[in-house]
Amino acid sequence: MLLPDCRFILGAGLRNGIPYVHLPAFTIPILIVYISVMSVKSFPMLPIDRIESIEGALVHSFGSAEVSDVALLAGGLSGSAIYKLRIGDNAYTLKLTPPQEGEMTDVPALAAAAGVAPRMYFNDQRQGVSISDFINNQPLRGVFSPDELVRKLATTIRAIHALPSVAEGRPLFTTVDALISQFNNSGILSGPVVDACLEGYQRLKENYTLRKEDEVCSHNDLNPNNILCDGSTIWIIDWDTASLNNRYIDLANAANFFVHTPEHERAYLYTYFEAEPDENQVSRFFVMRQLCRIIYSMLMFQLAAQMKPAGFRHDQRMEGFDMPTFGSLMASGSLSLAEYEGLLFYGKALLNTAADQMRLPRFEKALAQLL
Repeated sequence: MLLPDCRFILGAGLRNGIPYVHLPAFTIPILIVYISVMSVKSFPMLPIDRIESIEGALVHSFGSAEVSDVALLAGGLSGSAIYKLRIGDNAYTLKLTPPQEGEMTDVPALAAAAGVAPRMYFNDQRQGVSISDFINNQPLRGVFSPDELVRKLATTIRAIHALPSVAEGRPLFTTVDALISQFNNSGILSGPVVDACLEGYQRLKENYTLRKEDEVCSHNDLNPNNILCDGSTIWIIDWDTASLNNRYIDLANAANFFVHTPEHERAYLYTYFEAEPDENQVSRFFVMRQLCRIIYSMLMFQLAAQMKPAGFRHDQRMEGFDMPTFGSLMASGSLSLAEYEGLLFYGKALLNTAADQMRLPRFEKALAQLL
C-alpha cells in the first residue's frame, strides 16, 4: 500500500477493518494503491491435490506461497497444465505434470543453464512441479527478418543438441508405426493421398539408417507454441517430450514451420552444421521433413477424432487443403486448432504437402543417397 505524505494527514487508522487516511480539502488528490496477495489455495483453477506441492515450490523459490494472480495458459503436446503466476511486479510460469519415478535428467534446468530455456526457479519431476520465468511472447516474424530468423533457429537447435545426453526415447520408427496404426484403426480418413504417404513412409523406413552419430538431446516438439521470443532472444519451452533422438527431427520440425525457400534452407543448414552441408546431410533433412509432416498429421487426426463420437463420418475430400490456404484461414481467424475443423484441415494440408514432396524426383534422389 502506498501512503500519502504524512505532513498532510489529519487522521489515519482503521474503519471497519479498512485502512483510511483523512485529508484536508486543500491537498492534492493522492492515489492509494492496494496490492492484494492471496494464498494459492484461493485460486480454484489450481488442482486441490497439488496445492501442497505448489506451496512448497513457491516457498522454496520466493520465500512465500502468496501470489497476486493466477491464470491458466494453453498446454503443449505433453498435455501438461500450465499457469501464469503474478508475484508482485513479476510474472512466472507454473507447470504441473504427472509425478514421475526413477532416474530422470533435468532437461529444462540444463537448457536454462545453456541459455536456451527460460530461467528455472524450481523443478521437481517427482512431484511434477516446476516454476520458471514467464516470457512475454513476441511474434518471431515481427522481431527477426526471414534471413535472421532461420539463422537464429539453427543456432538455437544447435545449442539444444549440444546439451548433455538424456534418456533414450522410444525408437523413432516404432513411434511412427504406432501412430499410423492408431490412425488406421480410427477410420478418420482414407484415399489416394493417404495411400501415397503411407507407401512413401514404408520406402523411407527401409532406406533411412538411423546413425549413432545423429543421436543427440532432442526437444522433439519444436512448433511455434514452444518457440518463444521476448523481443530479442529465442526461448524454448515444454521439454516434456525431450529425449535422445535423431538430430533431423528437431531440424525438420522447425523448418516445416519457418523455412520455406531453397535459399533459407541452405542458410539454415549451413548455420546449424557451421559448414556447407554435404549431400547426405541435405538428403536426410529433406526426407525427415516429409516424415515429420506425416507424424504431425497423425497427431492432428488423433485430436480431431477425439472431438467427435465413434462412427462419425469425417469429410474425405482432400482437394483444396494446402498449407497456404490453412495459413490464410488461421490468420483471418476462420480456423482454430482448438476446434475439430482446424485440426482436420491442418492434418489434410500436411498430408497433401508430404505427398506432393514425395512425388518429386528430389525424394527419389534423396532415398538413393541414403542407401
